[in-house]
Amino acid sequence: MRIVWLICGFVALTAGLVGVALPILPTVPFMLLAAFCFARSSRRLHDWLIHHAHFGPPIRAWTDHGAVPRRVKWIAVVSVTAGIAISWVAGLPLWVMATQAVILVGLAIFLFTRPDV
Repeated sequence: MRIVWLICGFVALTAGLVGVALPILPTVPFMLLAAFCFARSSRRLHDWLIHHAHFGPPIRAWTDHGAVPRRVKWIAVVSVTAGIAISWVAGLPLWVMATQAVILVGLAIFLFTRPDV
């Protein structure tokens, strides 16, 4: 079972690294998933990830306090707004936009109910 967690950790890490370059793909959730998987498969990789200069602080903030930085919350709101605007400009059906809006507003509410770092 350890090898499955290790593979899942590398897949999540890879997706997170791709998310660094692609603004539409989130980075931190994939890094949180990678840390979770590595904690079950490789202490060395887990320690490397949570002590990484760029990825470590948000992972530690989430695991220690369930916290999300205020800046990240506002970036998420701007991204949600942009996503809905792009859907509107693209002329997506109303039911698609309504579904998207409900999910994305739910995400924003969840983020803003988390403590700040």
